Amino acid sequence: MASTTSGVAADKYRAAGVDIDAGNHAVNLLAESVSSARTPEVLSKTGSFAGLYSAAGLNAESVLVASTDGVGTKAALAAQHGRWRQIGVDLVNHCVGDVIVHGARPLFFLDYVAMGQLVPEVVAEVVAGIAEACRAAECALLGGETAEMPGVYSQGSVDVVGTVVGVAQKEQLLPRTDAIRVGDLLVGVASSGPHTNGYSLIRASLQKHLDTGRINKVTYQALVDDVLTPHRSYLPFVAKLSEIGVEPKALAHITGGGFFDNLPRVLPPHLGVQIELGSWPVPELFTTLVNMAELDELEAFRVWNMGVGLVVVVDQTAAEALMESDVLAGEELNIIGAVVNRGDSTGPESVHFKLNN
Repeated sequence: MASTTSGVAADKYRAAGVDIDAGNHAVNLLAESVSSARTPEVLSKTGSFAGLYSAAGLNAESVLVASTDGVGTKAALAAQHGRWRQIGVDLVNHCVGDVIVHGARPLFFLDYVAMGQLVPEVVAEVVAGIAEACRAAECALLGGETAEMPGVYSQGSVDVVGTVVGVAQKEQLLPRTDAIRVGDLLVGVASSGPHTNGYSLIRASLQKHLDTGRINKVTYQALVDDVLTPHRSYLPFVAKLSEIGVEPKALAHITGGGFFDNLPRVLPPHLGVQIELGSWPVPELFTTLVNMAELDELEAFRVWNMGVGLVVVVDQTAAEALMESDVLAGEELNIIGAVVNRGDSTGPESVHFKLNN
């Protein structure tokens, strides 16, 4: 009798839009991915109410560094084209990028995947991408949540959010704003595309140009492939800095708000930066997006990273070491500007652009 009652309840809940059985199936499908991203410090079993992580290796000078973020409306474009695994990679690499710029190494990651109607295979693909990026970062996938919320999310849509927790030694925390001086140089590290920012504008521009016949379906699909390229991980690059003896004064992850909103975060109030336009090759993809969206140049640098996903603030000697290092061979690095004097206020006005002739 109990099983019959349970079945009726499940049917009624399913009719309201939530399928408990699908949720359980999704958990079963992603269990292997979660297990593949364990590290020795993980003490809990897959499926526990909460994740347990050993802090035995931490000391009194250790600082936990945490960040939560999502992939924004890039998830909608990925959903439209069935690119689920890629946004899992996006999610981890974006979050990891936000803690490594403070001098931390990632310890563990938690994810949240929400849909209007749960499709277990889709959730499994997203989590497979999350697990893949966690393994690459040697970061434990400690747990997460899958939510089915009809009426909140439209059918076919998906939202993904992640939280990463890392650790740094207090004396190695970045930025070291007291060490930044006028004349310090900005070294730009090449991005892999728009990463996870500006996708509402990207989607609108692509669809408008397709609908009006300004681009054909082949060109549209090629552009979709390009803009869905996952957010690259900057962890390997940052890890190599100590290998070549470079201690950055600051690292800036160029995410939402572009150069204008992210560089001021790592500067003391009395300093700004001057970016030399033309000092790095802006990828053709960004030029195309700027033209399609009809953006002026400065707005483009606030919407997208324009080909520079990480900025390293160093003195001239360290900049030369970066540019000449064999360890960093294969990295596309460019000196894109310098630290300059400015007024006392903080914000976008501390970032100036100059045409490099």
